[in-house]
Amino acid sequence: MQDIVNQINSYVWSPALVYLCLAAGLFFSILTRFVQVRLFKEMINLLFSSKESDRGISSFQALSVSLSGRVGTGNIAGVAAAIGFGGPGAVFWMWVVAFLGASTAYVESALGQIYKEEDEGQYRGGPAYYIEKAMGQKWYAWIFAITTIIAVGLLLPTVQSNSIGNAAELAFGGSGVLETALGSVTYTKLITAAIVVSILGFIIFGGVKRIAHFTQIVVPFMALGYILMALIIIAMHISELPRVFMLIVTDAFGPMAGIGAAIGWGVKRGVYSNEAGQGTGPHAAAASEVQHPAQQGLVQAFSVYIDTLFVCSATAFMILITNQYYVTGVESAVSGGTMPTDVLANSPAFTQYALESVMGGFGKIFVAVALFFFAFTTLLAYYYIAETNVAYIRRTFRFPHEIQILKVLLLGSVFYGTVRTADLAWGLGDIGVGVMAWLNIIGILILFFMGKPALKALKDYEAQRKAGVEEYTFDPDALGIKNADFWKKS
Repeated sequence: MQDIVNQINSYVWSPALVYLCLAAGLFFSILTRFVQVRLFKEMINLLFSSKESDRGISSFQALSVSLSGRVGTGNIAGVAAAIGFGGPGAVFWMWVVAFLGASTAYVESALGQIYKEEDEGQYRGGPAYYIEKAMGQKWYAWIFAITTIIAVGLLLPTVQSNSIGNAAELAFGGSGVLETALGSVTYTKLITAAIVVSILGFIIFGGVKRIAHFTQIVVPFMALGYILMALIIIAMHISELPRVFMLIVTDAFGPMAGIGAAIGWGVKRGVYSNEAGQGTGPHAAAASEVQHPAQQGLVQAFSVYIDTLFVCSATAFMILITNQYYVTGVESAVSGGTMPTDVLANSPAFTQYALESVMGGFGKIFVAVALFFFAFTTLLAYYYIAETNVAYIRRTFRFPHEIQILKVLLLGSVFYGTVRTADLAWGLGDIGVGVMAWLNIIGILILFFMGKPALKALKDYEAQRKAGVEEYTFDPDALGIKNADFWKKS
């Protein structure tokens, strides 16, 4: 079964998807006249410009919810894998895909806002909503929604919670084993599973507002704490900083197993980490209370910068500046770094050893704590995305207590993942997320050629900004945007 899943994954996450994400980013960057550069200052200003309402959350809360999904274990283990298999130059290509992906994030998140709905007192939106309303293809929207529910509601939570269980054992040890129906489980993992499920249940049963209030505190704290640790390590090796910069840039265009290794791994891990184009960000973007759809699109574009340029770069610099890595080429030739090759590259090990080389035993604990917060907040984002797609389906087909059933199933998968390994779920979840990316990117490209709604919204916003209006308005009919019913009623 694992072999079959791996084979399917190799097709779904083929170079075609990687370069589709990159090409879409370049395409939207050109068409928006590089909005990610022109309106960078505006992105920062908009972070705190809106306030939550009875129906929606603030722009900063929406940023925190989406960042909780973007910033995950991939920022620690994914960066290490990019360096281990693609060389230091892979970091450069991660920066490139983040820069270009910011425009894609604007487009998909602006679409989430344009076509959002009010559902039982709160805003809902995302790819399923704008695929149905703007493209008129309900079957296509249903495929996206069902794929998303299975991937982020049932499969991927086991992977993230498994990271939490492993982090707990890393920090506190795994002495004491209990025989259960799930097999042999250490007391550490069992207690961790009970605590995680209890806290997660308390938050998700409180609805999107409670998720937003939790993430707006925890996400900035965990990201800033992680970046601060990286800055401390860089400061302690400041003389090495020019060498590391040159290593990243020169290796990006060097012959290490051909330039393809650096580009391939850098782009793939960059896309996987910042999620631009995958269709996850628009769910949180649609929930925010803003005067104009373009505003939340710009805020979500900034979230890509935070994820890759800040958090992923923090990991990369810690690994490279301490020389705690190795690079495996196409023919298993090893070069660079001082790490023994029996250390698994596709894991948090490079980051762990980088911190331990400077901080000693504290480094191991810090990585464990970082993994806990990164994984836990990702679980919250997964739940909210799954809930939004269940809400989309129940517009047409309702069954009793569908949201409550989702919560129970997700908590069950979290408990299982914490105490057991989740290799198969990781592979299946990867397939689901990959299919989401294919469906969403193709969808937003089709929508562009059908009517350019996100681009029209941007031009309208910039026109009002240039005119110096005190309060922005959005009239979809005047812009020739159809089926944006929420904004007609506002």
